[in-house]
Amino acid sequence: MSDGIIIIDKPQGWTSMDVCAKLRGILSQRRIGHGGTLDPMATGVLPVFVGNATRAVEFAEKGDKEYIAGLRLGLTTNTQDTTGEPMEERPVTAGPADLAAVLPQFTGPILQVPPMYSAIKKNGQKLYQLARKGIEVDRPPRPVTIHALEILDQIGPADYLLRVRCSKGTYVRTLCHDIGGALGCGGAMSSLRRTMAAGFTIDQAVTMEEAQEKGPALLLPTDAFFSHLPAWTIPGERQEKLCRNGNPVPAPELSEGTFRVYGRDGTFLCVSRWEDGVLTSLKNFFGN
Repeated sequence: MSDGIIIIDKPQGWTSMDVCAKLRGILSQRRIGHGGTLDPMATGVLPVFVGNATRAVEFAEKGDKEYIAGLRLGLTTNTQDTTGEPMEERPVTAGPADLAAVLPQFTGPILQVPPMYSAIKKNGQKLYQLARKGIEVDRPPRPVTIHALEILDQIGPADYLLRVRCSKGTYVRTLCHDIGGALGCGGAMSSLRRTMAAGFTIDQAVTMEEAQEKGPALLLPTDAFFSHLPAWTIPGERQEKLCRNGNPVPAPELSEGTFRVYGRDGTFLCVSRWEDGVLTSLKNFFGN
C-alpha cells in the first residue's frame, strides 16, 4: 500500500474529490485526502495525502495559499464568478490606476462575508443547497488575512490578473466581487489558478496524465510536508520504544519548539512538541 504525498495540478472541471477518487485506483490505496478544496473551475496545486500521510491533512488545511485570479469588472453574478448567472452588468470607467488604488483596502486583516454558493453550513444545511432553492440567509463576516494582493497584468479592457496570497478560509471570488463593489462597477472572478498550498508550489505539481503513467513513483515522502521543522533522531532504544508506545520522550538536550522525530533507522515517526525536557507527540505517522 502506498504512503506519501503527490502534488496534483488539478484540471479544470474536476472537483477535488474527483481527483482523490481517480488516485485511489491509480495508487491502489483507499486512504486518500486532499489539503484544501478547489472549485471545479479552478486549476493548480492540490496536495493529495496518501495512506499514513493522510494524518497530515489537518496541518495542511491551516496553511496560507497563493492564487492567480482573473478579475472581470462590470459583471456581478449569483456565484461571484463567471460560471454563475449574471445579475447586473455596468459600464467600466475604472482603469488600472483606479484598481491599484483600492487594493490596499483589501490587504491585511479583513472581514469577508462568505458567499451563498459555498459549503459553509447554516442550521445543518450547506449554503449552496439553500442558494439553489433561491433562499438567501444572513452570513456573519469572517476574519481572513490577505498577505499580498497585486495586479499582474491587464488582459482586456475590463479584465485583470491578480496575485493573491491569503490565509485559510479566504474566498477569492468574494474578494473579486468586493473589489468590483469598491470600484462601483461590480466584479466577478473569471479564472483561478492556485500556485501554492501547504508549502508546495506549482513547479512541484504533476498532471493527472503523469500520475496515471508513473503512479507511486511520484509520491513524496510524508516528512516532505514538515521540512520546515528541525529534525531530531532518537538516540536510544528505550526512548524509541517510549515514542512508539505513544509516551513522552525525554530529550533534555533540545529546546522549546516543534520537531520532526525519526527512529534510529531513519524512519519518520512523528511530529512532536518539546517542553520542559520532554517531547510529546502531536501526530504519529508510523503503523497502519
